[in-house]
Amino acid sequence: MQKIMRRLPAEWEEQDGVLLAWPHENTDWAPQLSRVEPVFARIIAAISRFERVLLLTEKVEHVKEALAREGGLLERITFAPVATNDTWARDFGPITVYDDNRPLHLDFSFNGWGLKFPANLDNVINRRLAGDGFFNGRIVTPPMIFEGGSVESDGKGTLLVTSNCLLEANRNPHLTKDEIDALLCEHLGASHILWLDHGHLVGDDTSSHIDTLARLCPEDTITYVACNDPTDEHFQELSAMKQQLEGLRSLSGQPFRLIPLPFPSPCLDCEGNRLPATYANFLIINGAVLLPVYNDPSDISAIDALQSAFPEHEIIGIDCSSIITQGGSLHCLTMQLPKGAMK
Repeated sequence: MQKIMRRLPAEWEEQDGVLLAWPHENTDWAPQLSRVEPVFARIIAAISRFERVLLLTEKVEHVKEALAREGGLLERITFAPVATNDTWARDFGPITVYDDNRPLHLDFSFNGWGLKFPANLDNVINRRLAGDGFFNGRIVTPPMIFEGGSVESDGKGTLLVTSNCLLEANRNPHLTKDEIDALLCEHLGASHILWLDHGHLVGDDTSSHIDTLARLCPEDTITYVACNDPTDEHFQELSAMKQQLEGLRSLSGQPFRLIPLPFPSPCLDCEGNRLPATYANFLIINGAVLLPVYNDPSDISAIDALQSAFPEHEIIGIDCSSIITQGGSLHCLTMQLPKGAMK
């Protein structure tokens, strides 16, 4: 019998579309909806230039007006009237793998990043979308708490993860590191799992999601957050992360090409607390990369660094200064749906 192959595609592979959820008055965005709705609309409009969008909202007409103002291509946007706790589709959305070349949607359990926030509505979204016919392929629920922002894939069997997140006590306390490795191999088709033990951003609620720190890119490249200021509170952890990245090896046994991303100036909330602003939280789509920027002098050098990792892609900066106030950024809001995943 022919062996059935399972594979988690790289984000830069061809996509059908991107899943997002629109902010509303019952989310933590409520006090600043007028500020953040235009940013959501700009992100969706930018994606719609290149591919489809599956948008969760119960206020379709209001959202259509907001999207039209930002030039969104409405013919490429599908609306799903589904209730949500919040807007972090990266972490409650389906992780789509190819199982014998057919899309399979993994509906991992989501518990609000280790029981930090309510997730009762978000945790059932994938089943609702599948039941309403938005997905091609089967949907299954692996026995594990797991979020899309906690894993990077090169599409060839290599995964990049962090121990701070996957071994956090309120996610899978019954599983050892070896058991988590085995589950990732089984469900994501991994053959080469790389664990980072260092790296953390002040203000981050995710327990060090990898998509805030380091990202796998084509040609055995990793872009990563670099801190060059010894007086910055991140300096020691990010320096240790850089050293560990330098010691990682690809499937072929070679060191990765490492591209540092600058560290933006401190972003603070209204009470003076530091926010986890990062250029690593970019979204790769068909022909473009959407990069969160923060109206910071480092924005230009971040664009240049990312262009070197994706020379054939258009790099589109989107000001996410208002998005970071809730502790996440552009990649956190989105979940790509690979080719063949959408109906």
